[in-house]
Amino acid sequence: MELITQIIQDVILGVIQGLTEFLPVSSSGHLNIAQHLMGMDDGGLFLDVMLHIGTLTAVFIFYHKLIWRLIKAFFLLVKDIFTGKFKWSKMDGDRNLIIMLFIGLLPLFALFLPIPGTDMKIKDLADLFAQSKYFIVVGLSLLMTSILLLIGSICNKRNSGKHYKSDTESNYTGNGRTRYTVLDAVLVGIGQCFAAVFPGLSRSGTTLAVGEMRGINKQAALDYTFILGIPSIIAAAALEIKDIDSATLNTCMPLAVVCGMLAAAVVGYFAIWLFKWLLKTDKMIVFIIYTAVIGLIVTAVSIWEMVSGTFVTLIH
Repeated sequence: MELITQIIQDVILGVIQGLTEFLPVSSSGHLNIAQHLMGMDDGGLFLDVMLHIGTLTAVFIFYHKLIWRLIKAFFLLVKDIFTGKFKWSKMDGDRNLIIMLFIGLLPLFALFLPIPGTDMKIKDLADLFAQSKYFIVVGLSLLMTSILLLIGSICNKRNSGKHYKSDTESNYTGNGRTRYTVLDAVLVGIGQCFAAVFPGLSRSGTTLAVGEMRGINKQAALDYTFILGIPSIIAAAALEIKDIDSATLNTCMPLAVVCGMLAAAVVGYFAIWLFKWLLKTDKMIVFIIYTAVIGLIVTAVSIWEMVSGTFVTLIH
C-alpha cells in the first residue's frame, strides 16, 4: 500500500514537472504547491534529480535535429577560430545561436556570489523561499510571471509589421529578429537568474518574455529558451546530486522514482509541442490568465495560513 501511494505521488510530481518545466507557469512553483498540499517537506533530492533527467530527455528528443546541428556547428566554429578563419560579421544562424547560448549562461555564475552578512550564496535563496513560511513568495512570483507574459505578448504584437532583411533566410514565421545580440543574450540570462531564485517565476516564461521585449521573433525566442534550458537543467541536477547521501537513497522507492521520471519525460515532450502551438496561434492569454489566477489563490492562501497559523494540506 505504501509503494502504491508513493508511486501515485511521484507520478503526480512527474506530470507536474513535465508540464511546468516547459510551459510558462513555473515548475518550481507548482512542485512547491503540490508538495505543500500533499504535506510533503520536499520531493526528495534523488527524485528531483530524476525528474530533471526526465524533462531533459524530452528536450533532447524534441530538439534532436537542432541539437545535432548545433554540435556540428560548434566543432566547425572551434576549428575556424583556431585557424583564424572565424569572422563575427559572417556567422550563420547556428553559430550565432551557439555563441549567444554561451553568453546567455554567463549571468548564472552570479548565483554563486555570497550574500553579505550570511553564509549563504544567492542560489540558496531558492531553497529558503521554497519553505512553507515563505509560501507567499510562490504566489507573488506567479503573479509576476503573468505580468511578464502579458508585457511580452504586447511587445510581440507591436513588432507586427516590422521586417528584418537580414533574417529573410530564416524558416521562422511571423515578424521580429531571429538572431540574438550580445545584449539580448545577457538580458535573457539575467532573467533566467531571477527565475532560478524565485519559485513561481517561470524560467521559460521569463526568458521568452525578455526575448519578445527585445524584438525577437517569438518562435526563435522559444527555441532559444528551450535550448538554453539544457545546460541549466543539467546544472540544477548536478548541484542536487552532490547533496545526495546514502540515507537519501535508502529512503527512496526505485519503482516509484522511475514512474515519476517516465511521467516527466512523456508529459514534458507534449508540453513543448503544446507551448509551441499555443505561441504560434497567439493563445498565450491562456497562460497569462492561469498564472494570474493561481498566483492570486496561492497568495490568498498563504496570507490566511500566516494569519491563522494553520497549513492547508490535502493529504495528512
